[in-house]
Amino acid sequence: MSRHVSGLFLLALLGFPFPVMSQPSLQALVDATPPGGTLHLSPGVYAGPVTLSRPIVLEGGGKATIDGGGKRTVLWLNTGNAVVRGLLLRNTGDSHDQMDAGIAVQGDSNRIEANVIENALFGIVLKQSKHNLVRNNRIRSKAAELPLRGEAIRLWNSTGNRIEDNDIAAARDFTLMNSAYNRISGNSIQGSRYGMHFIFSPNCHVEGNRLSNNATGIIVLNSNYLTIRNNTLQHTNDVSGACIAIKKSTEIQAEGNQIVHCATGILSDSPVGDANKVVFRRNLIAHNTTGVQMYGEKGGHTFENNRFEKNLVQVAISGSGDALSNRWQGNYWDDYQGFDLNHDGIGDTPHEVYAYADRIWMETPAAAFFRNSPALELLDFLERLAPFSTPDLLLRDPQPRFR
Repeated sequence: MSRHVSGLFLLALLGFPFPVMSQPSLQALVDATPPGGTLHLSPGVYAGPVTLSRPIVLEGGGKATIDGGGKRTVLWLNTGNAVVRGLLLRNTGDSHDQMDAGIAVQGDSNRIEANVIENALFGIVLKQSKHNLVRNNRIRSKAAELPLRGEAIRLWNSTGNRIEDNDIAAARDFTLMNSAYNRISGNSIQGSRYGMHFIFSPNCHVEGNRLSNNATGIIVLNSNYLTIRNNTLQHTNDVSGACIAIKKSTEIQAEGNQIVHCATGILSDSPVGDANKVVFRRNLIAHNTTGVQMYGEKGGHTFENNRFEKNLVQVAISGSGDALSNRWQGNYWDDYQGFDLNHDGIGDTPHEVYAYADRIWMETPAAAFFRNSPALELLDFLERLAPFSTPDLLLRDPQPRFR
């Protein structure tokens, strides 16, 4: 024994390194875990990328880090029924084509929860995956110009997933493409471009999310049968930004949302088909530059029991036309000039919105630059005082709420 110790001491004096046993790689630890087993990672930093190809539980306990080293996707789930929990995943590659992500999933019924994803081009990507749970993750993109970042969460051809209670900031988008029957609830999204973007993704449920300081809030494109309920959408003040934008979509229910302090509160074109509809009910639409803006107006909308408060313009129509073909019923308008003599909470006369000089910028988009300028304000005042022509009636709410 003493001879062995003396030998090691002599090696140290001569400057030779001690012989050290190599530690197994994270991939080796994962591969050695049997299906259904649990791998508890000790605190520390582990080198990625790594792939899970069998249903195991990968548990970081909030103290284990997987560092991708700037190469590809940090963690691939190429399996079903796996759990990834309590990890810090960081430093993905920079390829948009390969969609380098903190976590990429191609499998069903996985659980991804309580992870932190940092310096990741894409956060979490689901490809052709069903019935996964993505919950309580914190996602931050790379420090790049906004268009050069990737999606915080991206679903492609993925159905029946639940995306819940995630904290997303400083990413580019949250995108669902060809992805139906997904539930998006309780997420916080801020400082991004598109808060949520639904593309050919019908029958999704969006509830209880908070979107703030994004270029645009929720965009619905060619996606039918969506429910958008009890969300808070605020401070979307990009010049073309809208809290909720709906295009070429039908059977949309938007209820109980707080739509506050945006360039445009609701932006919508006409639903596709005569029998189709878009319903806005019990929403607060307040402190926006334009409360509701419609284009290609042909009817098909219902506005019922909403509150319109302190919008610079309550309703605007892009191009020619009006909003009379839509149903306006029981909304509160803070600029209503009628009375409630019988105290039933309903105005005694209909609320009517007319277009005077503001028709100039509605019909000529370039003139919107001069909206609320002294010249247009004076012209609008004179039009209302002594109309040069008959003003255009844009909408009529026959039973406006008085309070």
